[in-house]
Amino acid sequence: MFGKVASDVLGLSDIGSVITPKDYDKADADDYVMHEDNEKIYFLIKSKSDEYCFTNLALIHLDGTSATSKKRTLYRHNYSTNSISNVRLETAGTVDLDVELKFSIGSAAYSIDVHKKHLEELKDLYKTLLKMEEITRDNQINMEYAKQSLNLASSTLSNIRNTENNVAQQFKELNQAAFDWLFNAKNEYVVKDFGYLFERYINN
Repeated sequence: MFGKVASDVLGLSDIGSVITPKDYDKADADDYVMHEDNEKIYFLIKSKSDEYCFTNLALIHLDGTSATSKKRTLYRHNYSTNSISNVRLETAGTVDLDVELKFSIGSAAYSIDVHKKHLEELKDLYKTLLKMEEITRDNQINMEYAKQSLNLASSTLSNIRNTENNVAQQFKELNQAAFDWLFNAKNEYVVKDFGYLFERYINN
């Protein structure tokens, strides 16, 4: 018990370790992975109080209050609705025990301390998150261009057709065409599954 309290006081309980794939099923976060929907763990960091589980679909964070408490809060951040941004990796100094992975996902900001012996594995995760940030940013720009293009085409076509008869039917057809077009654009520019990126960069 004293050891756990000392870890909290010294801040050592916050230093995480990278868990190997053979031990994923032993982590508590595994219970919250949507295995039924082909969700798969690609990277897992575990400290005495927290678990950070990176799957192909989401970041699952089990947030513990301290090393002495079993109470935890579960957070799930789906990549499709929470963009990765501000990815940074801070390496250890001479006397430091840990390296820090920092990033934002949606409105949540994370700073994860990991033992410096796991630096090489953490570099792989850093590259994965950085690429996710790049792809998401590019897709958001393309989606905005697509919306502007649709609005311009819709406005132009609407002005032309309003001079003709049967305006209600033409509006219905135009509205349906716009919906179908946006639906297809969303499927193209909103990525839900980043498994292919994890497989490209993660080498554990």
